[in-house]
Formats: sequence, structure tokens, C-alpha cells
Amino acid sequence: MPSAEIITIGTEILLGEIVDTNSAYLARRLRDLNVDVFRTSTIGDNAQRIAGIIRETLARTEIIITTGGLGPTVDDPTREAVALAFDLETEFRPELWEQIVERMGRFGRTPTENQKRQAYIPKGAIPVKNAVGTAPAFIIELPPSPPTHLPSSTEQDFREGGRVVICLPGVPREMEYLAENDVFPYLKQRYKLSGLIKARVLHAAGMGEGAIDEKIGELELLANPTVGLAAHYGMVDIRITAKAETDEKANELIAAVEKNIREKLGRVIYGADAETLEGLVLAALTEKGQTLAVVEINTGGELSRRLSVGGSTSFLGGKILPGLVEGQSLAKTLAGEMKTLRANLALGLAAKPATGKSEVELILITPEGLKTETRGYGGHPKNVPAWGANSALDLLRAELV
Repeated sequence: MPSAEIITIGTEILLGEIVDTNSAYLARRLRDLNVDVFRTSTIGDNAQRIAGIIRETLARTEIIITTGGLGPTVDDPTREAVALAFDLETEFRPELWEQIVERMGRFGRTPTENQKRQAYIPKGAIPVKNAVGTAPAFIIELPPSPPTHLPSSTEQDFREGGRVVICLPGVPREMEYLAENDVFPYLKQRYKLSGLIKARVLHAAGMGEGAIDEKIGELELLANPTVGLAAHYGMVDIRITAKAETDEKANELIAAVEKNIREKLGRVIYGADAETLEGLVLAALTEKGQTLAVVEINTGGELSRRLSVGGSTSFLGGKILPGLVEGQSLAKTLAGEMKTLRANLALGLAAKPATGKSEVELILITPEGLKTETRGYGGHPKNVPAWGANSALDLLRAELV
């Protein structure tokens, strides 16, 4: 199986002016092709530095995909940088210029002289015409040259497919179009790609990352499928990733590990993949014919926002308050809102952010009575509303499911 690295090019990314979404898209799609992505990098619009990182990356991987720096301006240096990396000249390709002129002519525009820069690519490169933009892409094919420190399987990939540098535009929609229609078919053919990498993510609540690790740590040592944890505010994702020749075989590998995890964690697992905690709660309310009112204190409406997704008629709304007036309590305010809205259930959340140790007060009123909890949180105070909303939803889940 070949390996790949992704290099995003653009000073605006380094300055935080835009967010790099291209790497995430390419990494997901390369995973689907059964290509291991070992690293992603971002570098500014400097030809010398871009050339340097390309040379460095080629010492350890077969496939490099760059995005960005293919526009018509002086600060679009990717063409020159790639040529510099391999001691090549850039050459004018008339067919690319004709494509640029034709495309701009469709919109009644005449290309400016500086746009001719886009028709220059490194000598010997394979041009990739851009049907949805004016910046052509290109591919440099290199002979096999495996570093001696790589494992034999990787050396075999080098021998069979060689190395390639693929340069794509940075505009996400253009990059995605060229990747899907030109680059991925090219990679499949060149490296004789087969099989796939498939992932399933289980969602857990009510137990911390460390406690989950204690229970399923042995599974995190598996080679295929692999198991990894990612903690969020009051929730933990458990990722199961399998490599297989077919989708059916990948599903079998994942299912066996998922069964093991669910047996070890029980009701801590509340869903998988696109399923959400609020979605589970709203579905349970609808199924049971129950309605819900909420009162939030000092959360900015995080809980109500989450419950409003999808427009469920089971969530009746409630109050979002910056604080309580003197003499009032969360329990009393919640009971009043429950009565006003004629709800079957009421959920109260009061956030108390503080540096070092924050707290949330949780109250659930049901026909059987009132349940209260106070939970502590040691993370950043700004994360308390999200953590508190997840805690409140998990408390309600325990009542409904």
C-alpha cells in the first residue's frame, strides 16, 4: 500500500486568515482508496521553502499532493517551487493557455497577461486541465528511489508505482473536482489500488476518557482494526478503523470489535457515526409521547440550541437566563416553566464557570419526582456551556432510554 503526504500552500493559512479544509477532504478520500496518509503540512508562499519541503517529503513517501499557489499572481509560487525542487525549468503549454482563454471567453472576459503564468508548468510534467476554473493542475512522475530505512512493503510500492507529486488548486471546489475526476482515477491505475480503509465512530457519554481506556485499553493495541479515543466536552468518541479488500470484510472486522466494546461499556455507548445525543433524546421523547421544557442559566442557550435542531414538536422550549433573581432557585424556576408550557418533563441547567474548577447544577423533573446533580469540570471555563449541555442530555437519556 502506498503512503501519501498532503502539503497545503498559502501564507493566509499560516496567518489564520482562512481554515485549511483541503487536507481533511483529501485525507478522508485517500483513506477510502486504501492509501495511508502519514502527515499533513502547511507552508507559506515562498518558493525556496516549498521546494525544500517537497524534497524532504519525497525521502519518506510515494505520493505528495499539494494544494494552493497555482493562481496568476506573483505570490502563487507552486509551479516555480516544484520546478526548483527538481532542477527543472518551467515551460509554456499552449493547450493550457487555450483552455484559460476559452473558459474566460465564456463569461465575456479577456485574460490579462499575468494569467499566462498559469499556462507554465515544470518541464515534462503531465498537465491536468481545469474544467471548473482557470488554474490548471499538473503531475510530476518520478522514478522509484526507495530510502533504505523503509520497510520492504513500502520499498515494493516504490518499485511498482514510483513517486509522484500532484499539484492542485487551493480553491476547495476546484480541488475536489480535479481530485475526483482526474487524480484519484490516476492513483488507482498507477498504484493498482485495491481494498479500502473504513472507519466507524462510537459515541460515549457518562464516562471519562481515562475510565474508558481502562476498560478497552487492550483493544487499542490491535493492528487491524485499530481503535482510538478522542475526548470532547462530556463525551468520548471511540474510532474503529479497518483495512480490507472489500466493504463486506471491513464491516465484519469492525462489527467484531464494536460488539466487544459495547459489551465492555454497556449503556455508556449512546450512538455511532452521525448519531447525536440530542437526536437520541428527541427520538425517545417522540416515541414515548412526552414533551420537554428547559431552563438554562449562564449557558448562552447551548442546550436549547441543540434540542431545537430538526424542529421536533417534543421540545417545547423554555427560558434562557443570564442568572437568577434573588430568592429564586433553579428548581422553582424550572417547575414554573414546566407548568406554563404544560410539559411532561423539565430539564434545568445552571453553569458556574470558574478557573480551575467549574460546576454545573442539573435538575430533572419527571412525573415521579425531582432529580438533582452537581458535576464538576476541570477544563477551560468557556467550554462549560457545551460540557454542561452534554451532561444534561446524558441525565435525560438515563431517564428515557
